[in-house]
Amino acid sequence: MSDFRSDPMPSPEGRGLARAAWDAYVGATKKYVNPAIEKTPLGDAITSISANKVSDLVGFWLLWHLYGGFEGLEALGMSRSSIYRKVATFRKLFGSHPDEYSFPGISIDVDAYLGGSGAQRDTHGS
Repeated sequence: MSDFRSDPMPSPEGRGLARAAWDAYVGATKKYVNPAIEKTPLGDAITSISANKVSDLVGFWLLWHLYGGFEGLEALGMSRSSIYRKVATFRKLFGSHPDEYSFPGISIDVDAYLGGSGAQRDTHGS
């Protein structure tokens, strides 16, 4: 029996058969699905939910940086499972962990925030 493991493939996706089938499916359904989503109350709901989710994750990212990450959010009262879910969703949508991601054009001055708000960052007793 032949061992095919060392045979090179044309690309990381092999011959691209699955990708070609997917692209054909998207092309065929786009003309029916897009108008239904874009010009109906369903489309408005999807847009609203998407905007809500993104704004929620941007707020999560900001709190992550202002309060020192996982332990700081936990000290604020956010459950561990909620933090894990938000981190997973953030990574899925933005392609990076909130600790490593930076939004272009947005900078955070933690000292100014904490100095001006009376908030406590030192949630660990140090």
